Amino acid sequence: MTINMGPQHPSTHGVLRLELDLDGEVIKNTRPNIGYLHRCFEKYAEKMDDYSKVVPYTDRMDYVSAMNQEHGYVIAVERMLELEVPERVEYIRVILAELQRIASHLLGIGTFGLDLGAFTPFLYCFTEREKILDIFERTSGARLLYNYFAIGGLIKDVHPDFKKDTAEFTKTLRPVIKELNDLLSTNQIFIKRTANIGVLPEKVALNYGASGPVLRGSGVEWDLRKNDPYSIYDRFEFDIPTGMGEVGTIGDCWDRYIVRVREMEQSLRIIEQALDSMPDEGDVTEAVPKRIRPKEGELYARTETPRGELGYYIISDKSASPYRVKARAPSFVHLGLLPAISKGALIADMVAIVGSIDIVLGEVDR
Repeated sequence: MTINMGPQHPSTHGVLRLELDLDGEVIKNTRPNIGYLHRCFEKYAEKMDDYSKVVPYTDRMDYVSAMNQEHGYVIAVERMLELEVPERVEYIRVILAELQRIASHLLGIGTFGLDLGAFTPFLYCFTEREKILDIFERTSGARLLYNYFAIGGLIKDVHPDFKKDTAEFTKTLRPVIKELNDLLSTNQIFIKRTANIGVLPEKVALNYGASGPVLRGSGVEWDLRKNDPYSIYDRFEFDIPTGMGEVGTIGDCWDRYIVRVREMEQSLRIIEQALDSMPDEGDVTEAVPKRIRPKEGELYARTETPRGELGYYIISDKSASPYRVKARAPSFVHLGLLPAISKGALIADMVAIVGSIDIVLGEVDR
């Protein structure tokens, strides 16, 4: 029998349609159908009469980690312009990017638990995520789509209590992560629903081009912030959590989940180091160019977002508009894994598998 899971299904994390070929409740094949949330990002970008006007459209791809989307794009254009960004700007960007990583993982972990029947961790996660959104709102004026990173700097300076608010948040989140682990990570029902389910072997992950927590969940220690550093990430001490098969097989749903939990702790380490070293003085708009016309040529820049490697391939024809902007979205790549890791699973397991790869459909369809 062939049935549809989605596009209106609470556990597909957006308008995703999965065609499942079944034998009873056992999945024989999966065909992901996309295109229900097409953003037209790449064509919009090419129609803008200024490179800076593309930034709001990056927000709308992965809308739960918009700061990371902006970060990757402005870095790409700055490299085309050979533009040097002020120190203070770099530190603020890193802090915001890591706060956004935590916010994204809190959303991913909370809804993953909810998919599998655990309601309380979802409330814990959303409570903490709201604190991050409060900081973002005071900084940029928005809670979801920010348009805050500018090519060469930031739209405006952070609010006066930014460092204090962020430092307070880092202190309050650590005990919450421990409570989350007690509630969810070691819960026997949760383990039974995620251990040995949707196993992604290292070789398959590499062949499919997986990245981020999905790749690291398969035991591969690869993080662009360390392996191909950008911005000022080479100044910070942090570890790369990987899946180790602690409760099942390396690369299963539980491993992908626990990597995100442990990544939040590492992001806290980066934020604390950045807060200690961040210059108190400096104009965040001084390097923002009034006119942006990169030399003729092409460039690919990649950054580590909460979902993996986000790449921007930009072609310039020396005009004020980008000739071509191509986004390499990790969610799109990871969706291609579903047929490989769901074969032989049950329908109920598909809910866990989709939740464990943590897709955002705006990024899939771009």
